[in-house]
Amino acid sequence: MEVVTTPLSGLLIIKPRIFTDSRGYFFESYNINAYKEAGIDVSFVQDNQSLSNKGVLRGLHFQNPPYAQDKLVRVIKGRVIDVVVDIRKQSPTYGQHFKVELSGDNNWALFVPKGFAHGFVCLADDTLFYYKCTDVYNPQAESGLLWNDEALGIDWGIDGPVISEKDLKYDNFINFNSLF
Repeated sequence: MEVVTTPLSGLLIIKPRIFTDSRGYFFESYNINAYKEAGIDVSFVQDNQSLSNKGVLRGLHFQNPPYAQDKLVRVIKGRVIDVVVDIRKQSPTYGQHFKVELSGDNNWALFVPKGFAHGFVCLADDTLFYYKCTDVYNPQAESGLLWNDEALGIDWGIDGPVISEKDLKYDNFINFNSLF
């Protein structure tokens, strides 16, 4: 696998080695030893999967400490624009975002460490999004940022996304008090 660093410290793109032949393809989507060698030495305890159609936007989500989660996210089928925002107060990139296209075609994964808000918008119907987490979901620790906050300046590349009522109620970054 190839590990690609991003401008946001700790946020990594993982490009697997894909073996193709007349039958299709094979790749390791996760190998604990390879990840440790790449500096990702965490224990995943929960796996999640969502199915969404084109135009669905989920995010920007995170869990507050002590239930914060590292995440390893990937798309099994379909395409998304995956977005993360650095919410670590002491980080030189605090408040900055990064986005990347993840798809069932490129099979890339994104390692999202604790201290980032995370979201994605689907670019195709029947998109299967899969992620591993280092802590179990805790509803009392759940939080988020408003997806279209002008202060964050995120271009999601889509007009009129479908968003949950919960995600529409998150606060703007200027009113955000990070616990990270």
